[in-house]
Amino acid sequence: MLLVVGVYLVAGNLAGGAGGGSVALAKGSVPAAYSALVQKWGNLCPALNPALLAAQLYQESGFNPNAKSPAKAEGIAQFIPGTWATHGIDGNGDGVRNVWDPNDAIPSAATYDCELASYVKDVPGNVTANMLASYNAGAYAVIKYGGVPPYAETKNYVKTITTLSQSFAAPVTRVDPSEQAATAINYAQQKLGTPYLWGGNGTADQGGRFDCSGLTKAAFEAAGITLPRVANDQYNAGPHPQRAELLPGDLVFFSDDLTNSRAIRHVGIYVGGGYMIDAPRTGAVIRFDPIDTPDYFGATRVTEDGAKALPTTV
Repeated sequence: MLLVVGVYLVAGNLAGGAGGGSVALAKGSVPAAYSALVQKWGNLCPALNPALLAAQLYQESGFNPNAKSPAKAEGIAQFIPGTWATHGIDGNGDGVRNVWDPNDAIPSAATYDCELASYVKDVPGNVTANMLASYNAGAYAVIKYGGVPPYAETKNYVKTITTLSQSFAAPVTRVDPSEQAATAINYAQQKLGTPYLWGGNGTADQGGRFDCSGLTKAAFEAAGITLPRVANDQYNAGPHPQRAELLPGDLVFFSDDLTNSRAIRHVGIYVGGGYMIDAPRTGAVIRFDPIDTPDYFGATRVTEDGAKALPTTV
């Protein structure tokens, strides 16, 4: 079921309804090596959809199949050994259940989600929210409280994943305008002519200089939104308008690999008319540049909730 949030349609929003299986992934939002797996297994049950599954994987590991946490969670889906022993499956049918192999770990993550959804299928409320709450707090807590339990961590996890999923779902209608766009553009305009500095955040000791993502981060901080430091993480700070739907204030991204958002290497702030303000490279200054180049990857309309949903480390 698709639910309307402003003028952006999102599956599985907390207003009601299940995850839904008709959600398509936004172009390049999931690395090409895993996108078919996420699209397939994200449709495993009605409580899940590909964008939700992608959001979980991104939040857990940043799509890194070799990730290992201090808590000994392993692989792209960050299974701890005990959970993997019980819920890991042989997703590719090679006779081995390998937590480090995304062909096993991604199907296992989806299967585990859907198993949790089956445990709480008779609990009142949104089946997707209850599934996510079970992932965080356990199915028993969801059953006990008749829905998402009143734990701050669990409520935040449910909101984080459902919000983050908007960055992985292809929009099916126009995305809401950004309320912070004018402030971000005004900030960037004031920096025109400033020399580029690799790693620059605009601090006094750096002479007020920026690199590309340092500029966009500072521009949105001026508007009250905290973005991650690097461009490929900033891409996940909101939904993705189509090229024809760009509005001033959208972040625009560039990559040598148009199938993988994790390979994004440059970002600017769209100002209209096919131009952006960006900090392009060493030896250049912050300036207006055209966006319609062969390496144009896509755009993000930053939202406050979207930025807050991003993991602090990926």
